[in-house]
Amino acid sequence: MQQKDMTEIMEKAEVLIEALPYIQRFNRKIIVVKYGGSAMVDEELKRHVIQDVTLLKLVGFKPIIVHGGGKEISKWVAKAGKEPVFINGLRKTDAETMEIAEMVLNKVGKSLVSLVQELGVKAISISGKDGGMLKVEKKYSDGKDIGFVGDIKDVDPKIILDLLEQDYLPIICPIGLDDDFNTYNINADDAACAIAKAVNAEKLAFLTDIEGVYEDPDDKSTLISELTVAEGKELLKSGHIGGGMLPKLNNCMDAVENGVSRVHILDGRIAHCLLLEIFTNKGIGTAIIGDKENRFYNE
Repeated sequence: MQQKDMTEIMEKAEVLIEALPYIQRFNRKIIVVKYGGSAMVDEELKRHVIQDVTLLKLVGFKPIIVHGGGKEISKWVAKAGKEPVFINGLRKTDAETMEIAEMVLNKVGKSLVSLVQELGVKAISISGKDGGMLKVEKKYSDGKDIGFVGDIKDVDPKIILDLLEQDYLPIICPIGLDDDFNTYNINADDAACAIAKAVNAEKLAFLTDIEGVYEDPDDKSTLISELTVAEGKELLKSGHIGGGMLPKLNNCMDAVENGVSRVHILDGRIAHCLLLEIFTNKGIGTAIIGDKENRFYNE
């Protein structure tokens, strides 16, 4: 065997050995993956994400996918001749838009089920309405009515835990019911965070269109590999965090403060970003951890 071939084989072995302690640590642990952004639109990236999640399941994790459908919903709303209306960055959801959103989200969920089952893993697509999983109340944005958009007030995780127990991979779309059984659209980040807390997840991973959290967003060399909740709060006070990262970071810290061990913000545009973050020493995104947690990544 040529030296070059042998070197490549040894490098592959080293990768597997590096992953071993993480596989041991997270065996039979629940990981919630919030799936969104470009990774949902690009077919190649979509396949990579599903391969990652399926591999996590096959090596002993208990993954749950929570997905949005933002760009796809906007496309179908436009096809119906309606202009998407946003108030303070939140989609205004009238009754007709809610109907379209529910159809699109269910369609997205079923397409993900097909991809997972192609790889030999059993998956089931459900919404937050099933089994009374997500109970919501009407959300207002600075006092303005934004239609059928809900804030989660309670999560009943029984249906999710039952599916995990039966060896299924649950794929969940963020739709819930209020006390009068009206249907509401829910922000997918909020849903993933609430579900992760309710099922006592070990990990929550957000697939986004950014590399992670930066000390200075204008300087790409300031990517933070690990961030404690206390450091995150200081970063928010500094004023460097803005836009869509602000609610995302707050969600991450809330999840950690409510029992989730680690929350990861990852660039879903990077192929196999989930595997690279979870199974390598350095990771590629930002991990948010509790103030007393040991750091994994030693600089």
